[in-house]
Amino acid sequence: MLRAVRERDAYANLVLPGLLRDRRITGRDAALATELAYGACRTRGLLDAVIEAGAGRPIAEIDGPLLDVLRLGVYQLLRTRIGAHAAVDTSVALARTEFGAGKAGFVNAVLRRAGEKTAEEWVAALAPQDPVGRLAFEFAHPVWIAQAFADALGARAGELRDALAADDARPAVHLVARPGEITAEELALVTGGEEGRWSPYAVYLDSGDPGKLEPVREGMAGVQDEGSQLVALALTRAPLNGPDGGRWLDLCAGPGGKAALLGALAAIDGFRVDAVEPAEHRAELVRKSVHGLPVDVHVTDGRASGLTPGYDRILVDAPCTGLGALRRRPEARWRRTPADVAQLVTLQRELLTAAWDLLRPGGVLLYSTCSPHLPETVSVVADAVRRTGAEQLDTRDLLPGVADLGDGPTAQLWPHRHGTDAMFLAALRKP
Repeated sequence: MLRAVRERDAYANLVLPGLLRDRRITGRDAALATELAYGACRTRGLLDAVIEAGAGRPIAEIDGPLLDVLRLGVYQLLRTRIGAHAAVDTSVALARTEFGAGKAGFVNAVLRRAGEKTAEEWVAALAPQDPVGRLAFEFAHPVWIAQAFADALGARAGELRDALAADDARPAVHLVARPGEITAEELALVTGGEEGRWSPYAVYLDSGDPGKLEPVREGMAGVQDEGSQLVALALTRAPLNGPDGGRWLDLCAGPGGKAALLGALAAIDGFRVDAVEPAEHRAELVRKSVHGLPVDVHVTDGRASGLTPGYDRILVDAPCTGLGALRRRPEARWRRTPADVAQLVTLQRELLTAAWDLLRPGGVLLYSTCSPHLPETVSVVADAVRRTGAEQLDTRDLLPGVADLGDGPTAQLWPHRHGTDAMFLAALRKP
């Protein structure tokens, strides 16, 4: 899996389940494989610094396949309870099998040096001295992402350690109970999970493969972060001027989780949802997610959809850097760069403008991102308000019972405060 991520930019969470199934690895072995694979992806920056110190040469001078073995070994030494002797021996044996005795000796030497210090001692020895840089190193984040979190936390930037630590921890699986099919209480009883804190449809699972659960297989429930559930719910709760005519739109629908929840809620009142996704393969994922629901999928660019204006409620869950969901995408933090932001902000503004043109007077648009990064969140919204004269609703009112959402009128969820992905939400009503 590490090789797939390194060589072809594969997504760890898409590759690993298939590998486990192919090799019939289950139970505790599957849990260990998952911990090692995701962990080695997630902590790459820290691991690479320790490997460079142990090897006495830059990472760029170490062959990629050998680097995979070293990262796996150092991760076990510094971040698991696996004994040092076992971690070194299995890594050396793997290197010997793959590359021969010479390379195995190199792996042995590097890992023995890595094992001479604890993780805390390596952080003390190698971390930058500035506070943000040190925390970024300790919790295996690029410095620019740690700084983005600190900026988004604002006056509460003292929470940065907690925010990065939550991002570095293994997240619980969140399920969504499909309204009209099963309640969260029933889903929790069937799956052995625990009802969620914030969404009336959320259930938390500690472990296991959710794809094997009967309610998920039968389409009565799905896998969806509670923060994403709250985004869809906020759109349905926002006060309109005038009656709800039952025309809803999800302008950035792929892969379909929010469209499915909106569709299930729309079905209760006899409403319909249009779901837009430009890529055919992702549109097919949306179709599967919304099967049997009053949702029409359109394969088109949301910036020029050709849809008829007059929607009562529009969700713009815009493509973004995904910095708020890094805990669920272990390799993503090392793949994104600051250069990605400008292009995404342009796309976000264009989608928001297109959605505004499709919204009826008195209708509500909900803008969301799975990123707390200020250029993608409050800056995009402030620009839209300035250009359109939109009425900004206090989005915090649309998340009843959820505390600590920021100063308003926008709302910001955080893993360390809410146990959700770091979703940003802003509700705008058309005069």
